[in-house]
Amino acid sequence: MKSIDWYVKWIMLVSGVLTATMFYGVFAPQAALESMFGASFNGVLQGVVVRSWSALVGLMGLVLISGFLNPAVRRYSMTIAATSKLVFVTLVVLYGQAFFEQLAVAIVMDVMVIVVAVLYWFAPRVVVEDSE
Repeated sequence: MKSIDWYVKWIMLVSGVLTATMFYGVFAPQAALESMFGASFNGVLQGVVVRSWSALVGLMGLVLISGFLNPAVRRYSMTIAATSKLVFVTLVVLYGQAFFEQLAVAIVMDVMVIVVAVLYWFAPRVVVEDSE
């Protein structure tokens, strides 16, 4: 039977890669906004905000990938990314019900990461003593 670390690690990689795809919004903010929310904008400020949001979401993807690659930062990476995803899901539930249909896949994936993170935080940890 595989340990919880194995499952967490692979969920971090898949979620990290999918989350990192939001970097495209830095270069195509209108397309990112339309694909995520089915909405458009018409101003410089909106372009700056969408580009910034896309970069921050993309960085969360890189945080998850770094946790996949480096066990020393796995718990920290999962905590930061899951907290970010919890904030996003909470804001959508509180203020963005009109976007549920467009965001369904993102919400399901984010909730999955949040649940796995909570399970990971409370899972017993195996400590391996150094043999030196």
